[in-house]
Order: sequence, then C-alpha cells, then structure tokens
Amino acid sequence: MKFLFDLFPILLFFGAYSYTNDIFLATGVTIAATFAQVAYSWIRHRHVDKMLWMSLVLITVMGGLTIVFHNKQFIMWKPTVLYWLFTLVLVGAWHLKQNNLIEKLMGAQMNLPRPIWTRLMYAWALFFLAMGALNIFVFHSFDEAIWVKFKVFGTLVLTLVFVVAQSVYLSKHIQPEEKD
Repeated sequence: MKFLFDLFPILLFFGAYSYTNDIFLATGVTIAATFAQVAYSWIRHRHVDKMLWMSLVLITVMGGLTIVFHNKQFIMWKPTVLYWLFTLVLVGAWHLKQNNLIEKLMGAQMNLPRPIWTRLMYAWALFFLAMGALNIFVFHSFDEAIWVKFKVFGTLVLTLVFVVAQSVYLSKHIQPEEKD
C-alpha cells in the first residue's frame, strides 16, 4: 500500500498528461497530489517522512517554475535534481559523519558486514547519479511524450531491476541474526 501511496503523484501526472497532452496541467496536478499526500500523512500518522517533504519542496519549486515561466525544462530537470540530491546526501553523510543512511534505512531488516553496507551505499549513490544523467539524456534526445513515459515506466523498471540485482548480491552476504 505504501508503494502505491508513494506513486500516487506520478501516476496522476501520467494520467493527466495522457488525457490532455498538457505537461503544465499535469505538473499542476502533481503539485496538488503531493500536497494531498503530505496532508494525508499528517492527518493519518501525525508524521511526514523527510523524503516526502523533500519531494514536496522539489515538485513545488520545479513545478511552480514550470507553470510560472511556462517552461517544461524545469519539470524535466526535477528528477535529475532529486536523484543527484540523493547521491549528495548518501555520500555526504558517509564522508562527513561516517553515517551510512542505507544501513540506517535497511539495517533492521538484515544483518550485513560493514564493508557490504558501504558497497551498498555507494551502489545506490552511483545508481542515483546514473539515473539523473539518464534523465537528462532522455529529455534532450526524445520528445516530451517519450520523456513522460520514461519518467513513469522507465525509471520504475530500472529501479526494480537494480533492486533485484542488489537482492541477489545481498543474498550472498546476509548473516544470520545473533540470538540474545
């Protein structure tokens, strides 16, 4: 259910764009949907995840600039900005404070040796870096409709492939839980 909740704005973006072929209208729908996500999360849980706040700020700023200046480049750059921000946060937290955010996020689910957690963090950082670059390539090389499809389906498939590959790699390194 959380997976669908997280995809809510992007699915509405795709639906609005598919129905109207208007990226500006679709952007406005996405901004409204993200505000609705934040409101729902606050009302339901009295808490909003940091990632959702970051997404709200980025979609509001980049989407707002898209609508105000009637320039689709802003919304097309948004995924790259988000991916590269993730890269900076992951690598920055590690190099500044030896804080592995991937381990913090997933550490309760599995027990891995420290070097594997570090490799995993760098793998995610490189994945986000590559996804940002790929987004730039797609929006410069193809038309708007192809970029919209890539944004929704291409990034989802690539992320799924990455997670499956990561799972295969991790399955070789998971250590049994230590009993008290």
